Amino acid sequence: MSAGTPEVQAVNELVARARAAMSAFAHATQARTDEAVTALAWSLCKPEHAKELAESAVRDTGLGNVADKIIKNQRKTFGTLRDLLRVKTVGVIEEDKAHGILKYAKPVGVVGAVTPSTNPAATPVNKAMMAIKGRNAIIIAPSPAGWTTTARAVELMRSALETIGLPADLVQVLPAPVNKALTNALMQACDLVVTTGSQNNVRNSYRSGTPAIGVGTGNVPVIIDSSADLKDAAEKICASKTFDNATSCSSENSVVILDDVYKEAISALEAVGGYLAIAREKKAIENTLWIDGRLNYKVVAKDAAVLAREAGLPDAAQAARFFMVEETGVGPKHPFSDEKLSLVLTVYRASDFEKAAAQIQAILDYVGRGHSCGIHTQNMDHARYLAEKIDVVRVLVNQAHTFGNGGGFNSGLNFTLSMGCGTWGGNSISENLNYRHFINITHLSTVIAEDKPTEEELFGDYWSRYGK
Repeated sequence: MSAGTPEVQAVNELVARARAAMSAFAHATQARTDEAVTALAWSLCKPEHAKELAESAVRDTGLGNVADKIIKNQRKTFGTLRDLLRVKTVGVIEEDKAHGILKYAKPVGVVGAVTPSTNPAATPVNKAMMAIKGRNAIIIAPSPAGWTTTARAVELMRSALETIGLPADLVQVLPAPVNKALTNALMQACDLVVTTGSQNNVRNSYRSGTPAIGVGTGNVPVIIDSSADLKDAAEKICASKTFDNATSCSSENSVVILDDVYKEAISALEAVGGYLAIAREKKAIENTLWIDGRLNYKVVAKDAAVLAREAGLPDAAQAARFFMVEETGVGPKHPFSDEKLSLVLTVYRASDFEKAAAQIQAILDYVGRGHSCGIHTQNMDHARYLAEKIDVVRVLVNQAHTFGNGGGFNSGLNFTLSMGCGTWGGNSISENLNYRHFINITHLSTVIAEDKPTEEELFGDYWSRYGK
């Protein structure tokens, strides 16, 4: 991209301001840094702000619902703050006396953060908190649809920083209208790119020449095992599937039910608001959900009644909380095996657990490689089997996926809105995005007692088997 283009000039001005702000923040203590992170958190957690930004997000993007976005804005921010206040990112953060190593945390620089339309407030604030925790500055590149909401969230964060006497330019946003050229210019000018959203943006971030972290596509499949507590499983799947109208990449897209509990599991799902579509209704849902092979944004992430009306489903369906469609295949000829971003749950049937696990892997191999899967079971051997055999970063046991995958108060995964999927999903990280990705580490190495084994200790077993 030419250095003289308006996009490059605009980005260079933002980056210069970010670097100046970082200089003023460079000598912040841990306490001062944590104060800044807390200020950012409160800018979204504050009830009137959480509500305002939730309303703005739904109004601007048409995705999700206000009540759940308020919860998401507050819960994710609160959980992220909990995690960040428990760790050190200034000065010496670790001492390994046995190996004579002291580790010092340093900023990575100016972070360019690409954020999606599904979470135009929560994701920018979440990333800003992590970036500021590392004493970095951040410039956010929002989706065009979410720009107004993101810009307002940034305005609130900047005001919060000024209130505590820190430079507002630690947090900035690309000017409207945001476009591909502007976002690409930011990717090339910053020191680290962190991308959540479309896979095109993820690939562009890796091609930018700047160190980059991207996340993969979700398409979560979950097993209901023979030993599952069916009522508990149904309640958790329903709560997770319907939250914010399935905008989360961690929302269950498919459920694989074991034969011997199939009818009972379907009944349990119906009892919590699921509607099992018959064959002609399934076809009507398919024709409504996809137009010319693309998701129909008239119904994506909308209330169940909207999809039911558009598909011409009966009154009983319009009163449902989510829809179930039975499927047997995976791949382009079976669109329900893909990520749907809607209140549609694909249902598979498996004769035994190993076949259920194979079905899980087939779904992920088609869409969602590396992301995550889950199981409802009382048999931890089955859970461990999935962890050993399925190529995913996260396997959740007896959890509502949307509330556990990106961090929960009753699980050990850290809070985030950006889930790395490892090399399986074309990503550079195989964990939840967290503060460690926003710091560089200097290792101070001092002399220790010599740690040099003998040749016999290292090669002895090999020599005894194969000779020298």
